[in-house]
Amino acid sequence: MTFLVFIGTWMLLIFIGIPIAVAMFVVSIGYFLYTGIGINFAAQRVVDGLNSFPIIAVPLFILAASIFNSSSITRNLFGFATALVGHVRGGLGHVNILASLFFSGMSGSAVADAGGLGKIEAEAMQKAGYPHDLAAALTAVSSILGPLVPPSIPMVVYGVVSGASIGGLFLGGIVPGVLCTLAMMVMLYIVAGRVQLPVHPRATMAEVRGTFIRSFPALMTPVVIIGGIFSGVFSPTEAAAVTVLYAILIDLLFYRELTWRKLWDAIYETAVMSSTIALIIGGVSMMGIVMAREKAPEQIAGLLMSVASTPTEFVFAVCALLLILGCFIEVLALLLVLVPSFIPLAQAMQIDPVYFGVVIIFTLMIGTLTPPMGMILFVVSKSHGVEMHRLIRATMPWLIPLVLVLLAMILYPPIVTALPQLFMS
Repeated sequence: MTFLVFIGTWMLLIFIGIPIAVAMFVVSIGYFLYTGIGINFAAQRVVDGLNSFPIIAVPLFILAASIFNSSSITRNLFGFATALVGHVRGGLGHVNILASLFFSGMSGSAVADAGGLGKIEAEAMQKAGYPHDLAAALTAVSSILGPLVPPSIPMVVYGVVSGASIGGLFLGGIVPGVLCTLAMMVMLYIVAGRVQLPVHPRATMAEVRGTFIRSFPALMTPVVIIGGIFSGVFSPTEAAAVTVLYAILIDLLFYRELTWRKLWDAIYETAVMSSTIALIIGGVSMMGIVMAREKAPEQIAGLLMSVASTPTEFVFAVCALLLILGCFIEVLALLLVLVPSFIPLAQAMQIDPVYFGVVIIFTLMIGTLTPPMGMILFVVSKSHGVEMHRLIRATMPWLIPLVLVLLAMILYPPIVTALPQLFMS
């Protein structure tokens, strides 16, 4: 009963608008006062939760994404995608999706895609005569490719929590990311045939070549990251620092648009976002004490085992639970609060930790598109000036290709595991 009151109070605070990290601290401290746990012990757990070397990669990847967004890199990527697929039925909608795939290889963040490249995509689509709601919905849906294709901030966090290979997770997300791109483009092609969306004139080979050359340094970002990790030159955490350095270097050498003012703005944005993440991690560390004392992991395990007897059924059950909770709770909080309870069960069923992590992260990213708490919906609604109810209505049909890809991943694990096994064997 105590634990139910604890969870109920936390959910209530979130619903009335209290920031999720603050709600975690409030309910946790209230529990400590009620049960007599020392606050000093709880404070030490917060410090321990943040005292992790791999976590350093998170603010560094955020900084790299901010630097990419501060220069003409995103515009060059959009131009290259336009030259490739702008003439296909669906036109700039395909460009929106493909550009997000390219940008996801640099940022690792859905929010960075939606808030940075997404603005360029939406403005271009609206000028070309695309419905405002469709432009915003495609921007929201395609932005979830960011955490799938390396680098990926959620994969770093999952690797820290689970002990899974971060390099393996990076490789495991590539094929699902490409499949999602293709699935969304197929659906757009079908929709465009009914709505008669405008198309962009076919680019000449010279234009394709020119936009590719301008975009090539940025497109090499995931190659540098993956190549460096698997060649042993640097660790996944060090790869984040290399990505920041690479972002600065390619701007200085090729694009030459990064000013001191833009660099300072990127650092400030990184500090704000990193502070938010740090607060969530600290709040989760406190909640971990509560969950351990109330034996929540054992209760969750019992619930899942009561409905799942095989590895596939277990993964289905976990995904269903995360999709439901993702409607109400932020991705990072779910990743840190619940996933540690799932991992021992997955290990007992001999489920590959890399496969399990990629499936979980993809499921959580779908949750960012579901009301009432979908983070990407809030970002796109605010940055694109679309009313929330209109954006939700326009986005819902685009969940179909994402769910189909998720089902394919669950039923056929080699979609995720083939590349890690190939390069890590």
